[in-house]
Amino acid sequence: MDTTNAMDPTGVPLGSSLGGHGTGARLREESTHSPSGVGVVDKAALILDALEAGPASLADLVEATGLARPTAHRLAVALAHHRFVGRDVQGRFVLGSRLVELASAAGEDRLISAAAPVLLQLRDSTGESSQVFRRQGEWRVCVASAERPIGLRDTIPVGTQLSMKAGSAAQVLVAWEDHARLIEGLQHARFSATTLAGVRRRGWAQSIGERESGIASVSAPVRGPSGRVIAAVSISGPIERLSKQPGQKHADVVVQAARQLTEAVRVSAA
Repeated sequence: MDTTNAMDPTGVPLGSSLGGHGTGARLREESTHSPSGVGVVDKAALILDALEAGPASLADLVEATGLARPTAHRLAVALAHHRFVGRDVQGRFVLGSRLVELASAAGEDRLISAAAPVLLQLRDSTGESSQVFRRQGEWRVCVASAERPIGLRDTIPVGTQLSMKAGSAAQVLVAWEDHARLIEGLQHARFSATTLAGVRRRGWAQSIGERESGIASVSAPVRGPSGRVIAAVSISGPIERLSKQPGQKHADVVVQAARQLTEAVRVSAA
């Protein structure tokens, strides 16, 4: 998850440091106040609770949960096997893509619940596949999509993990980061600081063959109640249809879709 700039649609920071949620003792106190009686489940829940605050090393998990180091490691690896936990490029533990899939299936995520009609309208108005991406550690994950029913399309199923180093959605998710995270996001990226400055100025991003040869996309930011960027809404498809300047053709409608989602999240969190 975004460690500085993203927020859950409820307004709770997703990416602050572990210390940002209080001490490890506080985490343990809150998580174990009413144990289930099934020890391994309670301990696994401690791991997931700790990772809600953002990427964590094994030492961070031990401190936050109070678990013995071998136990914390064993549980984190087991959760990773089932994709409830993942790893970022620095080897730290992060919440896994399986949680996004489950949230989508259950319809419990406010952003995902609000996204379906907006994405369908966006798809129908542009004729292109539409998606919502959220940052998860060093990846962006598709949390909702509406596929083009016929013809050539850029198929991105829910749960797909894509690089944060290329593509218009990645540009959006990096562009409004704080300075340190922005510099980190630019390392090995296929876009530049100048590109991101343009994204912030316009309020939308475009890419042409940046993530995948022959594919173009346009994205705009979705903001949480605090105003922080929590997601990117996108359309994508072959360059032959979107053209080599897809933003000129589709930016207005993509930005409008992002504003609709921003308002839906704000209302649902009120």
